[in-house]
Parts: sequence; C-alpha cells; structure tokens
Amino acid sequence: MLTSIFVNLPIENLDRAVDFFSGLGFTFNEQFTDEESTCMIVNDRVYVMLLEKRKFSSFTTRKIAERDTTEVTLSFACESADEVRSLSERAFELGATKVNDLEDHGFMVSWGFEDLDGHMWDLFWMNPDHVV
Repeated sequence: MLTSIFVNLPIENLDRAVDFFSGLGFTFNEQFTDEESTCMIVNDRVYVMLLEKRKFSSFTTRKIAERDTTEVTLSFACESADEVRSLSERAFELGATKVNDLEDHGFMVSWGFEDLDGHMWDLFWMNPDHVV
C-alpha cells in the first residue's frame, strides 16, 4: 500500500514561503531543494513540496488555481489542543489569514488558516479517548 505522501503546492516566492514555514517550526530537506522549490518535512512520512509557480506549471498543462479558488484543505492532526492553538496563533503572527475562529467541541479542537499563498490549512486535535 501507500507508504508516504508528498503534497505539491504552487507558491509565489520560495524565500517567503520558507521563512513562513520555518517560523512554524518546519524543517526542509536540502537534497530536494533548488532555487525554485524545496521539500518541507512534516514528519517521517509526510512532506510538502513548495514549488514556485513556474516550476509547478512544468508538471501539468492545467491552469494553476488562483488565490480566490480552493481545491483542497490540508488537515493535520496535532498532538494536543494547545499545539493547535500555538501553531495557529504563530501562523497568524507570521501573516496567515484566519479562516475561522477557534472551534472547541470538548472532544475536538480545530482552527484553520490560509497561508501566504492562499493554501487552506486546518489544524485539529481529537481526544483519543473519544475516538472509537
């Protein structure tokens, strides 16, 4: 079966994107980095390729979605409700836009933001005792 995922995201400016995601605590694999792209390490099986639009467009003949469209929301489970809050707040400090207010349902906490290139991120924590 599938063993890992590489999500490819078109971006406007590599340096700006690296600064933003570095500010959130992510690191990058230099082996898969050049002047137009980098491989952001989420964990040992999840990676996000940040590709400037010119490079991204070399992989497809389709039009790249603009900021006023949404094709996907990237949802990531966090280790705690506090991590959801702290990562989201840090993203806002770094220039991300709030998608919604913090949602706290007791058993689940989530908060969404739009990164500097308009990609939608949803961070959530779910109480493992509540999940069957």
